[in-house]
Amino acid sequence: MQLEKIISISGKPGLFKLVSQLKNGFIVEDISTKKKTSISNSSQVSLLDNIAMFTFDKEVPLFEVFENVAKNYDYKATISHKSSGDELRAFMTASLPNYDVERVYESDIKKLAQWYNLLHKAGYITPESFLKTDAPSEVVVAEEKTEDAAEKKPAAKKPAAKKAAPKTEEAAEEKPAAKKPAAKKATKKEDQ
Repeated sequence: MQLEKIISISGKPGLFKLVSQLKNGFIVEDISTKKKTSISNSSQVSLLDNIAMFTFDKEVPLFEVFENVAKNYDYKATISHKSSGDELRAFMTASLPNYDVERVYESDIKKLAQWYNLLHKAGYITPESFLKTDAPSEVVVAEEKTEDAAEKKPAAKKPAAKKAAPKTEEAAEEKPAAKKPAAKKATKKEDQ
């Protein structure tokens, strides 16, 4: 599934696909009507690829939750987002058994059901759409490089800190002399 280009826009119903970038915004396409429109950079946009649902252990990416729902419902439409609270909680328990009941609100479950059904209707929910790609492994390599760089930076800073320590002691000896004139200035101000 190509979730990295599917977005939700605050204040606009439905889901949209990013088509291209403009100088001061984006061109998006409604996934249901295929109607294109432009939005400004100031629009509040959420990439579905960046959304996750809370469990007691970790945060599960929305992509994985959609995959669980698709398998449970045989890649067909699911319950309506207008279902009762009990039905929505049962749907969520079946889709993500370990979800955090205190941090995942009923409104979140409604969005999950609504977005899943929109994606299904638009043809994004198919068995082929959940095939894994090699892209995540590239991200892991990039993260490992970042961690290596982060480990090297503190090592470089430690010797600099040791060299600075004697200067701090010398500065501490000089500071009392520097404080006395400052105190005299404050006293002069108080006298006036």
